[in-house]
Amino acid sequence: MKKLTGLIAAPHTPFDGNGQVNLPVIDQIADLLVKQGVEGVYICGTTGEGLNCTVNERKAIAERWVSAAKGRLHITVHIGALSIADTLEMAAHAETIDVFATSVIAPCFFKPASVDDLVDYCATVAAAAPSKAFYYYHSGMSGVMFDMEQFLIKADKCIANLAGIKFNHSDLYEFQRCVRVCDGKFDIPFGVDEFLPGGLAVGAVGAVGSTYNYAAPLYLDIMDAFNKGDLATVNKLMDKVIALIRVLVEYGGVAAGKAAMKLHDIDVGAPRSPIRALNDTQIQDVLSKMEAADFMAHMPH
Repeated sequence: MKKLTGLIAAPHTPFDGNGQVNLPVIDQIADLLVKQGVEGVYICGTTGEGLNCTVNERKAIAERWVSAAKGRLHITVHIGALSIADTLEMAAHAETIDVFATSVIAPCFFKPASVDDLVDYCATVAAAAPSKAFYYYHSGMSGVMFDMEQFLIKADKCIANLAGIKFNHSDLYEFQRCVRVCDGKFDIPFGVDEFLPGGLAVGAVGAVGSTYNYAAPLYLDIMDAFNKGDLATVNKLMDKVIALIRVLVEYGGVAAGKAAMKLHDIDVGAPRSPIRALNDTQIQDVLSKMEAADFMAHMPH
């Protein structure tokens, strides 16, 4: 089973001034990610506001990412939705395009009531794109918080293309159990940017995150220092991570992250309601605080 290594960005979906998907900007984002040394993308997830987009928009976004990536990035398409009919439509579409994997977060209104129900749901979805790897997206935002070790044990028996879990949770004990289950066969990319050294310390080899859109080289330097056993440098560089995460906490991760893309001269627009858009003063505050975090110094020249 292939395992995602290095950094996987969760890119923003660009919107224009009228709130419509701005597909050409995806080409700019893809080029920036490749320049920063990112290995892949996880599109239309939380950061990508996938659940704020229509099915047709999400299909168009996926197709544009395939053309923009030009084979340079592993593409995982998040196809989770409130309706399994929508999810299956997007799964069937993903099966026809050049992507690496599909992924779903659990439905967050009518929720699966047990691990078995979640496994059944994921089995149905994964079977609709059988040639693609499948990742379950484990995040507290769904309100579905079953033990992921048990999920993997049960799903292993009935989902042939199960690759692993996008693990967006701070429970490092659960993460370690997922890394080890079924003789370590599953890929468990770590999804909490501000905990990256903790994830690395307990076995993460790949990481998915939103700040890798604009600050990937900083995290690659952290990974490099970690791999060399240079924990003093890891801790020093984490000062910068904490400074940039403070801005996301202050203004909201999606809205502030979208503003941060302006540091790379890329305009991805405002988030869609109900996420509150930032006003010009707030955007300038985000940019000044992001600049003060000094992660741009790590960008390749």
